[in-house]
Amino acid sequence: MTALPFNATSATPLDPSGRTVLVFGATGQQGGAVANALLRSGWGVRALVRDPNSDRSRALSGAGVELRSGDLSDAASIRRAMAGVHGVFSVQPSSGQGAVYGVTDEQEVRYGCTIADLAVELGVQHLVYSSVNAAGDTPTGMGHFDSKSAIEGHIRALALTSTIVRPAGFMELLMLPGMGLEQGSYTSFLRPDQTGQVIAVQDIGKITAQIFSKPERYAGCTFEIAGDAITGQGLQDSLSRAVGYPIAYQRFPEALLKENRFLGRLAELFDDGRLAGNANIAALVEEFGPLLSFDAWLEGPGKQLLQIALNTKDAPLALR
Repeated sequence: MTALPFNATSATPLDPSGRTVLVFGATGQQGGAVANALLRSGWGVRALVRDPNSDRSRALSGAGVELRSGDLSDAASIRRAMAGVHGVFSVQPSSGQGAVYGVTDEQEVRYGCTIADLAVELGVQHLVYSSVNAAGDTPTGMGHFDSKSAIEGHIRALALTSTIVRPAGFMELLMLPGMGLEQGSYTSFLRPDQTGQVIAVQDIGKITAQIFSKPERYAGCTFEIAGDAITGQGLQDSLSRAVGYPIAYQRFPEALLKENRFLGRLAELFDDGRLAGNANIAALVEEFGPLLSFDAWLEGPGKQLLQIALNTKDAPLALR
């Protein structure tokens, strides 16, 4: 296992009292998990939201998040929201999310770069950017991954204290419709004996909150994060235990992967290891504390999502 790129000396945790972090994507999965973790750690949290009156925005406000109205396409609104904050958590909607957000790869890059540029302009002390484990120097050929590599490169070139995390696939996304659970089966990209890493979004929040607490320890670092590693057979076993009856696992048929270039390229990225993940989970646990296994997630925060996936073919809002 590779060592994590942290400063070897332990840093004194930063006192969050009176300090605010601007969280992008706070009405979504990652941003919401980060906002909750920061609040629990004593940080002030501000969020840029398009509709302050939406149910999700109201829930954030009720939890103590300061809302600022704006849009990623409006740099002036980002500037107003960012004024006076200590830190920024940056994550953008992706073209890989399809019709949910409808952004292009070019828009994602522009949004991510604009946030970083404004952080420099406004004197932000620490920016944490959430990328993807497939990002890196070698292009993937998938725009919604390569866009994140471009944002990473832009951030590193700036005079800005920053940390880049590359999450593995979300456990929450394993509960998307179309995988066959409602029919007693499960289909995905892993071969039965092939290992892929996953992470619960609440652990992205937990790790990010600690990163903000020790900026000098994590400044300039880029590293993958994951909480568990599972095989296709392991998925079958875990899901069967969770539901109490057999769930049969299979990889997407090769004919489909050849016919559908999008799915086929994703499968290739699992096969070459980039999407399967290379996080040092043992070192992450030592650094950040216990992280959720897939089994524990199914029994806890994922239980409701599992039930939804078993009973409907419609995408639950919780996954958006």
